[in-house]
Amino acid sequence: MFERLARLTTARPRLILFLALLFAAGAVVLGGGVADRLQGGGTTDPAAESSQAARLLDREFAAGRPNLALLVKADVGVDDPAVTAEAERLTERLAAEHDVQGVTSYWQAKSPALRSENGRYGLVVARVTGTETEADDTLKALAPHYRGSHGPVDVSLGGAAQIRAEVQDTSREDLARAEVIALPLTLLILVLVFRSAVAALLPVIIGLIAIVGTNASLRVITGFTDVSVFALNLTTALGLGLAVDYGLFIVRRYREELHGGAPPATAVRTTLATAGRTVAFSALTVAVALSAMLLFPMYYLRSFAYAGISVVLIAAAAALVVLPALLLVLGRRIDALDLTRIFRRRPAAEGRAPDASGRRWRRIGEAVVKRPVVFAVTAVAFLVALGAPFLGVTFGNIDDRQLPKDAEAHRVHQVIRDGFTSRPTGELDVVAQGVDGTNRATDIASYATTLSRLDGVVRVNSSAGTYAEGRLVQPPGPANARYTTTDASYLAVEPSLEDVSPESQDLVRAIRDVPSPFPVLVGGGAAELVDTQDTLADRLPYALLAMVGVTMILLFLMTGSVVVPLKAVVLNVLSLSATFGALVWVFQDGHLSGLLGDFTVTGFIPATLPVLMFCVAFGLSMDYEVFVLSRIKEEYDRTGDTTRAIVFGLQRSGGVVTAAAAVLSVVLVAIGTSQITNMKMLGLGLALAVLMDAIVVRGVLVPSVMRLLGRANWWAPGPLRRLHGRFGISEGGPSETLVTVPSPTKAGERV
Repeated sequence: MFERLARLTTARPRLILFLALLFAAGAVVLGGGVADRLQGGGTTDPAAESSQAARLLDREFAAGRPNLALLVKADVGVDDPAVTAEAERLTERLAAEHDVQGVTSYWQAKSPALRSENGRYGLVVARVTGTETEADDTLKALAPHYRGSHGPVDVSLGGAAQIRAEVQDTSREDLARAEVIALPLTLLILVLVFRSAVAALLPVIIGLIAIVGTNASLRVITGFTDVSVFALNLTTALGLGLAVDYGLFIVRRYREELHGGAPPATAVRTTLATAGRTVAFSALTVAVALSAMLLFPMYYLRSFAYAGISVVLIAAAAALVVLPALLLVLGRRIDALDLTRIFRRRPAAEGRAPDASGRRWRRIGEAVVKRPVVFAVTAVAFLVALGAPFLGVTFGNIDDRQLPKDAEAHRVHQVIRDGFTSRPTGELDVVAQGVDGTNRATDIASYATTLSRLDGVVRVNSSAGTYAEGRLVQPPGPANARYTTTDASYLAVEPSLEDVSPESQDLVRAIRDVPSPFPVLVGGGAAELVDTQDTLADRLPYALLAMVGVTMILLFLMTGSVVVPLKAVVLNVLSLSATFGALVWVFQDGHLSGLLGDFTVTGFIPATLPVLMFCVAFGLSMDYEVFVLSRIKEEYDRTGDTTRAIVFGLQRSGGVVTAAAAVLSVVLVAIGTSQITNMKMLGLGLALAVLMDAIVVRGVLVPSVMRLLGRANWWAPGPLRRLHGRFGISEGGPSETLVTVPSPTKAGERV
């Protein structure tokens, strides 16, 4: 396959570049409006009980679950006559709006739950109907007419719809800023690595092709399913990061062959047969790791799989087809425009690329294989210590606190948390369908009475009245009619607890354990968190089994060993545990919050984040593992000496891996400058994972463990050895060595 690919690229390089230009232009046009079609939710399981409750509420009670809150501030007090008149006018006006239902306010219901304890704030809550996109459009049209000063009151907007809208807007701003930061720094690092502006531009070109191509693929996918807006952030990070990985590996091998005396066409063919094979294998490994997220039903996680798989495959295809064509057109001009010459006392010898990085990594490799026990124990102890805080992790759900503190929705919900006795925007919904008409009122009253006695419940609103502490505190009236239809009823449980706290999750479980006279479904924010954690726990073993199993098979096909794949998985898990521990220490416990952008410390980690980070970081770790192992295995096949192969592998791949990790870390840190805490966690967490993997794991732990294992690294049972001999993948061995033949017509050919 790679021989045919080499013939294709060497035969028609300019045609390939022209077709690549057409592809990029078409992708820009197709994917240009993708951001407007992406969604801000997707963290819940559509089949979970809470999701079923939400759908039943939407179908039977269009005015049921509020997703919009108007926080009305009145310095003179919410009961002042002028304030009351203006607030009632706003309430009536909102109730008359198209696609807005279930409008309830403190001034209508006189419910203490809708009035702050200091009497300066009152709430108007409502439901904006329709899909996420339709609700966003409705809110965008309504917001300017309600936000701001209205006579004696000031109005601010909150609720799930407002949170979602602000998250989407902020995410787009953050992505644009990240790209502005990442692209110049990426180019600068590549210039320092290649010492050539021409060579440095090539991986960036591959990255841009991968990004615009993935945006186009996401635009197509949105026609069939929901896609999260955060997928664009991963597209940028992986598009640049993996393109640089693959570009570095191929360009470096090409220059290696070129400086060894091979003509450009032969150098390209040799590069594709060696580094090209590794890039294809690495891309397949990363895609497999990312595809594990498709096993989860939440479209938030699945979206990262859509984006990740697309960007990996497009980046690999561009690196294997477009990049060789560029190399052929450039030829020996690949070393042109050495921008670092002014910083060096002496220029590099003509036709030779400086190899200071290789010499440094050779010395590191020699030191590690000389004292493998010391290095292995030190590295493991460091990773274990860093991962220890993960033992105290608490999981939560994404809420308004992922927004910056000065965001409107964050400020509104902080006032509600601090100043209201209950959480009217975070109530739990207990929905029943098919309640018997004869005993409906009696059964609902009895059930509401029982629920109102549970710890953490302020009151229960139902068609039978309002109950608190086991007694009726407000008889049924016109306002209670909204809690029942001909076919269904629901009870709104107002808690005094944080919406996504462990106590609120315990309350959900307690409600579900209460015997009811009719079948019920429990929904609401806390119920969604409980169901999300249950779904993740159910699907995670299958995802891990698929990801680890396929990865080990691929590494076996590459190395012919069962020990090396097992070692790779164990070390990757150890490295990722350290990353998770650092996340808990920083974001859950609040250390370094001022240094990293003054984010809001919630005391928990979003439940979906570790799954997302594990899949992405595991794939990137295996990417680096393949790069290092390919050179180690190549030398071992040639010499049969494991120690020499380890040093050779580090010398040849260490600089590539660290440079790639540096570039990817820059991109991820740029993503980590996001004002959205969830994206900040993802960007900074993955940056830490990449740096630890490249420096601690690939630079120290892998070579020291392989040195201790010796020839056992390459062990496999007899049947598997024979299987690898027939189907395995390798870059060369004792019988297939690259040499330079001193013939003007045969230079650099494989003999």
